[in-house]
Amino acid sequence: MDSKVLRIGLIGAGRIGKLHGSNIQASVPGARVVRLAEPLLNGGHEAWAAQTGISKATKDPADIMNDKDIDAVFICSPTYTHADFIVQAARKGKHIFCEKPIHTDIQKIKEALAEVDKAGVKLQIGFVRRFDHNHKKVHDTVASGMLGKPHIVKITSRDPEGPPLDYIAGSGGIFMDMTIHDFDMARYLAGSEITEVAAYGAVNIDPAYKKYGDVDTAAVMLKFENGVIGLIDNSRAARYGYDQRTEVHCDKGCVQVANDLNDTSMISTAGGVVCEKPTWFFLERYNNAFIAEAAAFVDAVNNNKNPPVDGKDGLMSVYAAMAADKSLKENRLVKLSELVS
Repeated sequence: MDSKVLRIGLIGAGRIGKLHGSNIQASVPGARVVRLAEPLLNGGHEAWAAQTGISKATKDPADIMNDKDIDAVFICSPTYTHADFIVQAARKGKHIFCEKPIHTDIQKIKEALAEVDKAGVKLQIGFVRRFDHNHKKVHDTVASGMLGKPHIVKITSRDPEGPPLDYIAGSGGIFMDMTIHDFDMARYLAGSEITEVAAYGAVNIDPAYKKYGDVDTAAVMLKFENGVIGLIDNSRAARYGYDQRTEVHCDKGCVQVANDLNDTSMISTAGGVVCEKPTWFFLERYNNAFIAEAAAFVDAVNNNKNPPVDGKDGLMSVYAAMAADKSLKENRLVKLSELVS
């Protein structure tokens, strides 16, 4: 593209859609959201769009797809719509940013990726944690080779509170909805593909999860092509805040990062030492990463670069989530070769 501003159509004005829309308008040079499509459009959505500088709002995503002045779409709608919107956007020659996961059905994902390849458009998947300052430092340190060969990847990812139960019903379960970020992070840090998954889970927080065949507490062990071993632990309720830690142990040492805190004060007295809790949730913890993620997509489109998180990354993380679910239900180790075709 030339130096003109990338014109974006935003599909979905829920929490994540509004976050992306606000960030692009305020903090991402070289791009503007020019139209919003929200099937449940109401006065609140319209007021937000107007306040954010989005000049047009509609209920029909087809209005974005058919708008020849729109260069790219941000797909921030429910998971089951993602693959169809990717196909529609690709066929209209529009570049695509899509929130994770692409879909919960592998065939739908493959069909969407085939349309992207056929159209020759850019596709970036929303694995925002790759753009976090802490996790990126772990990745860059390992990738530099300064610590030698990686041996173990450890990821702790615990939400401060669970989502509404009606959300769980259509989320695909903890591995597809929550741990999928960690599967991508594990691949990113290990620099290799996952080959084996062993998952364990329990309902320790809210018995209602059983109604949906889901768990609220999980641990996953991974094996990678390069010999790295991975460990992930998840909880839907870390009462102290959003617990996001990563570590990679290597030949010559280890690199690890702690949580971002509300502030870095430490109060020391005879009675003990007190410091602040971690930031509350992803909006607080990862907002700068969301901005960096959107900026990376805009840069990829405007300067004809490969997106830093592409369709294959989205596909392989879904395979890992499916393997974890299969492992939990069948109480056995699952090789990804059983699923990957």
